[in-house]
Amino acid sequence: MTKQVLFIQGAGAGAYDADKLLVDSLRQTLGSDYDVRYPRMPDEDNAPYEQWKQHIESELAAMPGPVLLLGHSVGASILAKCLTEIAVDTAITGVFLLSTPFWGGDGWQYEGYQQLELPKDLAARLPQDTPIFLYHSQDDEIVPFSHLALYAIILPKATIREIASGRHQFNDDLTLIAKDITSLA
Repeated sequence: MTKQVLFIQGAGAGAYDADKLLVDSLRQTLGSDYDVRYPRMPDEDNAPYEQWKQHIESELAAMPGPVLLLGHSVGASILAKCLTEIAVDTAITGVFLLSTPFWGGDGWQYEGYQQLELPKDLAARLPQDTPIFLYHSQDDEIVPFSHLALYAIILPKATIREIASGRHQFNDDLTLIAKDITSLA
């Protein structure tokens, strides 16, 4: 049976095309045993939370379970918040958050950041007994590496992957993430 993967892109002009290189790497490394869905998110320049949340919810509803969820950058933070607010009927095998900005507290506090701020009891609101993996490159030029430590505090059971180099786009190579995905099979 083909395993289902949903990858949520990052935000900003050109993010879909930039993250497609990540998805291509993931597809190539995982092979034909995995169906990697990569929907184009609405208004990628602004990433309106409610629109993205609805889009993610409809994607999940259309997928046969179980599913592996991946998000990159702003898409990862939106995915994490969505999982605390929506009812997911599909079994989730794992959650993989890449270069995830932390909103509020010691993280980012831009205008309107409160929409993306996570609840303090995030770990309790996420699907229980679902493995969570956090990845961040030490040389990320977009999201400060220090944000990984903020997530580690609120997700103490998550597997943390500190990557020495790869910048924000992981050098367009998700081999490490694919290895973690296949370890859950």
